[in-house]
Amino acid sequence: MALVIHPLLDVGRVQSGDDIATILEPALRVIGPDHGDVLVVTHKIVSKAEGAVRKIEGDEEMFKKELIEEIARSIVRRRGNLIIAETKHGFVCANAGIDRSNADPGTMILLPDDPDRSAHRIRTRLRRSFGVDLPVIISDTFGRPWRRGLTDIAIGVSGLLPIHDLIGTKDWSGRDLDVTEIAVADELASAADLVMGKAAGIPAALVRGYDGPRGDGRGGELVRPVDEDLFR
Repeated sequence: MALVIHPLLDVGRVQSGDDIATILEPALRVIGPDHGDVLVVTHKIVSKAEGAVRKIEGDEEMFKKELIEEIARSIVRRRGNLIIAETKHGFVCANAGIDRSNADPGTMILLPDDPDRSAHRIRTRLRRSFGVDLPVIISDTFGRPWRRGLTDIAIGVSGLLPIHDLIGTKDWSGRDLDVTEIAVADELASAADLVMGKAAGIPAALVRGYDGPRGDGRGGELVRPVDEDLFR
């Protein structure tokens, strides 16, 4: 299997009230979506279109801290100005997902209210436009507790199974696989980020060649339940 990843170019700025499917459609027509493709969209443009943006009031750092406390389900750890929080979605991440990168001056961007619903809406509208059922992943950049550096993960999914469950199958040597679950939605999100970058102004990419199982999966399936978390 070979993957080819196409960046969606010349998308332009996104404002509150914009329809993401409509915004992305011209760039997608240049590539020509086909059956088997997967669309990865950064959450920043989804959040902007849905109005998940807050205007900074007063001291920026104090405003950010108070906003984190307001929207977080729980605070997991604190170290200096860094707050690791659990969001209402169940994600454990820095600053409850609040970000200032690629935000308009004087604003902060929050996570979408329901990333799975956002992904489903984009998928439904693009299916009407192209006649192709195009799975959609909403991605965000997360740190990792045991490794340096950032990587993109899937926070919203529609149209594919986010986990490829290999439990009960055998490896190449015939050994039973007891615990192997591949987070394919995260892998696709991370692969797409290689052509989007963090400062290139490319908010989406089309991944071609993924032949994994489709289905009615959700990004929330990738969140480890608290009772399985050995570190909280």
